[in-house]
Amino acid sequence: EAVGQEFRPAKVGDSFGPTWETCWFKVELSIPPAWAGREVHFVWESDGEGMVWRDAQPVQGLTKEGEKTSYILTRSMKELEPRSLTLYVELACNGLFGAGKGSMIAPPDPDRRFTLSKAELVVFNRDVYELLMDLEILLDMAQLLGEENQRSFQALYTANQMVNMCDVTDPSTFPAARDLAAAIFSQRNGESQHTIHAVGHCHIDSAWLWPYEETIRKCARSWITVVRLMECNPELTFACSQLRLVSLLWQAQQFEWVRSWYPGLYAQIQDFVAKGQFLPVGGTWVEMDGNLPSGESMVRQFLQGQRFFQEQFGRICSEFWLPDTFGYSAQLPQLMRGCGIGRFLTQKLSWNLVNTFPHHTFFWEGIDGSRVLTHFPPGDSYGMHGRVEEMLKTVKNNKDKGHVNHSAFLFGFGDGGGGPTQKMLDRMKRMTDTDGLPRVQISTPDRLFSALEKESSQLCTWVGELFLELHNGTYTTQAQIKKGNRECERILHDVEVLSTLAVVRGGTFQYPASQLQRLWRLLLLNQFHDVLPGSCIQLVVEDALQYYAEIRRAGARLQEEAVQSLCRELLQPKAGSTESTLVLNTLPWERTEVISRTGPAGTETLALVTVPSMGYAVVREPLLPPQPVAVRRQEDGSIAMENGVIAVCLDMMGRLTSLQLVDSERESVPDACCANQFALFDDVPLYWDAWDVMDYHLETRKPVTTLLKPLEITLAGGLRGSASFSLQIGESSTLTQEIILDATCPYLRFLTQVEWKEAHKFLKVEFPVQVRSTNATYEIQFGHLQRPTHWNTSWDWARFEVWAHKWLDLSEHGFGVALLNDCKYGASAHGNVLSLSL
Repeated sequence: EAVGQEFRPAKVGDSFGPTWETCWFKVELSIPPAWAGREVHFVWESDGEGMVWRDAQPVQGLTKEGEKTSYILTRSMKELEPRSLTLYVELACNGLFGAGKGSMIAPPDPDRRFTLSKAELVVFNRDVYELLMDLEILLDMAQLLGEENQRSFQALYTANQMVNMCDVTDPSTFPAARDLAAAIFSQRNGESQHTIHAVGHCHIDSAWLWPYEETIRKCARSWITVVRLMECNPELTFACSQLRLVSLLWQAQQFEWVRSWYPGLYAQIQDFVAKGQFLPVGGTWVEMDGNLPSGESMVRQFLQGQRFFQEQFGRICSEFWLPDTFGYSAQLPQLMRGCGIGRFLTQKLSWNLVNTFPHHTFFWEGIDGSRVLTHFPPGDSYGMHGRVEEMLKTVKNNKDKGHVNHSAFLFGFGDGGGGPTQKMLDRMKRMTDTDGLPRVQISTPDRLFSALEKESSQLCTWVGELFLELHNGTYTTQAQIKKGNRECERILHDVEVLSTLAVVRGGTFQYPASQLQRLWRLLLLNQFHDVLPGSCIQLVVEDALQYYAEIRRAGARLQEEAVQSLCRELLQPKAGSTESTLVLNTLPWERTEVISRTGPAGTETLALVTVPSMGYAVVREPLLPPQPVAVRRQEDGSIAMENGVIAVCLDMMGRLTSLQLVDSERESVPDACCANQFALFDDVPLYWDAWDVMDYHLETRKPVTTLLKPLEITLAGGLRGSASFSLQIGESSTLTQEIILDATCPYLRFLTQVEWKEAHKFLKVEFPVQVRSTNATYEIQFGHLQRPTHWNTSWDWARFEVWAHKWLDLSEHGFGVALLNDCKYGASAHGNVLSLSL
C-alpha cells in the first residue's frame, strides 16, 4: 500500500505531522564506484521514530533517542553487489517517549511537527570506531577505578601511549595503538571476581505515552534491530518480556493484521528463539500491575502467559519478569509457585522514596509461606548501556555480594523500546575478563538464576508485600478505569459460574470458552502497569474504556444465554401462576437480601429474598423481615435508622454520628467525631503527577462542609430506609450521596456520585471508629494482609497511602468495623481512622 502511493520530493529540514500521523519516504540510493571495498551506511536522523523497509520487509529500526540512526547497506562493498537500490522509510510522528507538550509526561501535543535532520549515504570507518571504543573503556577505567587502584594508572598511561602512537593522517598506525589496548584488556581477573550476567533487554510499555496501536510498531522497530544485531553478534542474548503483546494479537482478531505487515520479522524471531538467543521471559500475558488485579485476574495472567510459552516454545517460563510495576502483592509468591515459577526479577523498589530496600538477592515469602528466589539487578535499572561506570555500580551497590557472586545486568534502551546497540556490545566485549573490572559475560536469565541457586544457602528472606514507596496515587488515578476493572472482573466471574452450572445441568448448552477467552484477554491487556494504574495518556484511557464497554456488553449477552439455558422452564410463564421473580446468587454462600424487581406495571418494588450458595430461587411471596427498617427525623434535624441489627444516626450533612450493633449496644463512632466525613487535600507531587501523592498532602486536609442540599428522607422504611444529601467540593465539583439501610442487613450502604472538576486535588472519605488496634487488615488477592496503624518507623509512615481490594478492617478482640467498596483501591488506616480514597 505504501509503495503504491504517489511521492513528492522531500529534503533535510522538512517537517512532517501532526502527532500520531505516519509518513512514508521513498529513498533512492546510488553508491559511488570509488567506495568499493568500503563499509557503507545509510544515515537517517529525525525526532520521529522510523523503520527502514527493503524488498517489502522491515530491516532496521531508526530512533535517534535510542542511538539508532543508520542502516548498514554493506560491510564491504563487493563488485557484484547492487550499487543502486530503493529503500522505504516509515516515519511515525512521535518520539521514543510519545509527544509530551513541554515535558515527557505532559499530555501529547496534538499539533507537533517532526523534522528530518539528516539523510546521508556515508562510508563508515570501523578502524577509527574500534580505536575510539578502546579509548573510551581505558579512560573510564582511569577515571573511575580511583587513584588507589594501580589499574587506573595503567589504563591512563596506556591511553596516553595510544594517543602518542596514532597519526590521524596515517591509518597504518592504528593497529599498533589497538594492540596496546588489547594488552590491557587481556590481563585476566582472579577467581574471586564478581560475575555480571549481561542480557539484552528492551522494555516496551504496551501503552503509556502512546496508544496500543503504536506499540505494535515499537515492537517491530525494536525487534528487527535486535535481529540485525544477532546476525552480526551470535553471542548476543535478548530477554523479551513483552511477547505477550504480539501473542495477544497472535491469538486474537488483530493478529492477521500484524502477520500481514511483519511476516518476515516473525519468521526471523522464531529462528533466533530456536537458537537460544531470542529469549521469551515473563510468565504472564502482559506486564500487569502488581497490586490491583484480583486474585483470579492474576491467575489468568499466568495461565495465558504460560499457555503461550508451552504452545509456542514447548516449555513454560521459570522466571517471573516484572521490572517496572508499582509494588508487588504478598500473594504473588504463592501464585508463582502454583504456576510453575520459582524465580522472580524486578528492579522497581530501587525507586523507593524513603527507605532503601536491604537486599538485591533474597527469598521472597508470601502469605502462605511459599518462597521464590528473587533478584533485583543491583545497577537499579533495566536499561543499562554497557559502560564501565555501570559495571562498577552493579558490584558496589550489590547488598548481597557477600552471599552471592553473580548479578544481572540488563542492557538496552527501554520503556519506549529501542533495545541494545552495537556500541553497548562492543563496550562489554572489552570487559569480558579484564583485571580491575567485574567479569562480564553475555548470559541468560536461566544461567543467572542457576548460579544464584547454587549460592543461595545463606540468603535472607523477606516476608510479605514488596511495597513501593512511591506512585501511591496510582491506586486512585482514573476512577473510571478502576471501576471498569472491578466490574469486568465480577462480570466474567458471574458468566463463568452461570455457564458452568448450565453445562452441568445438561442439555444443549455449549460453554462459551472462546468468547470468554477473548473477553479475558481484553481485561488482562487493560491490567498493564500503565493502564490500570491510570498513568497513561488520554488516547489509552479511551481505548481502555472501550474495552470495558465491550466486556460489559458481551458479558451481559453471555450471562443471559447461560441463564436462559439454566432456568428455561422457570422462565416460561404458566397459566394461572402468580407473578414470580428468578433471583440468582453467584457467590459461594447463602444470601438473604433486599432486591429491587420490576412489577407488572413496570414499577420498581422491593422484596426480601433468600438464595442458596451458587444457585437460584424463584420468588413468588417475598419474605417478611423479622423487624422492618424504621426511619425517623429527630428534633435537631438528624435522621435515625434502625433494622434490628444496626442502628445509625446521621446529621444534616450526612455524617454518621452514631453506629451501633443493636445486640451489643456498643458505639462504633467516637464521641465528638463524625464518620462518612469527606475531606479534600491538595495534590501537588514532586514530579510524577498521575502517579504520586506525597506524604505532605496530609498537611492540607480540608473537611468538605459546604451543603448544597441537606439530608432528607428518601425511603421511609419497611424493607429499605434511605436518606440523601448533596455537597459542594472545592470550586466547582459536587457530590450526591444516598445512605441506605436494608432489612436484616448488618451494614450501611453509601451510593455516592461525584461530578469531579477539580485539578490537583484529592478527595477522601473518613470513618473514625471506636476501635483500638496497632494493625489494620486489608483484603488482597485470595487473602488479607495486616499493616500498622501507627508511624513508629520510616517503613511505617512511608505507607501513608496503601492499596486494598474490597475491604479494610480495624478490629480488636470481639469487635471491629470494616469499610467495604465496589470500585476503589486507595486506602489508609491511621490511628483509629479508616479512610477510602475516592
